[in-house]
Amino acid sequence: MSSVSAEFRSPQFWLSPGSLVRLVVSLAICFAAAALGSWLTLPSIPTWYAGLMKPFFSPPNWVFAPVWTLLYAMMAIAFWRVWTLGRGTALQVAVLAFAVQLALNVAWSGAFFALHMPWLALIDIVALLLAIIATMGAFSRIDGLASWLLVPYLAWVSFATALNAAIWWLN
Repeated sequence: MSSVSAEFRSPQFWLSPGSLVRLVVSLAICFAAAALGSWLTLPSIPTWYAGLMKPFFSPPNWVFAPVWTLLYAMMAIAFWRVWTLGRGTALQVAVLAFAVQLALNVAWSGAFFALHMPWLALIDIVALLLAIIATMGAFSRIDGLASWLLVPYLAWVSFATALNAAIWWLN
């Protein structure tokens, strides 16, 4: 993990025009992925998903939107920090890892909700878990806080993996 110099700790650094543009773009990227995932998900919730057998630990539907909103915001902040602080190959690796995990995130919604294929979604979400871990590793080489910001995401996707597996098994 790199140490952050005094320059990077100053409000002027984080509030510079370049940094603020990166923040807005990071938020836009993450919430565009969220919007695409929602678009793939929402039509199936009152129909197909409502008819599935679910395990006892399945949360009520209203829990998902606020949790995912917070997780996407934390992902965006983590990415912004890495994009702002990173340089060279370390930044390229971090951006690639982040892009892969975000693509797998959206693909899960497509596999599970749009295609109604929990088995395919289970394969995807296991790959997503590995991609999140790789992203955290790549982020930690640039900014430790950015890596830690992804811990709740990793925890939620771990829970979602168990939920996905249980739904696949029960149905």
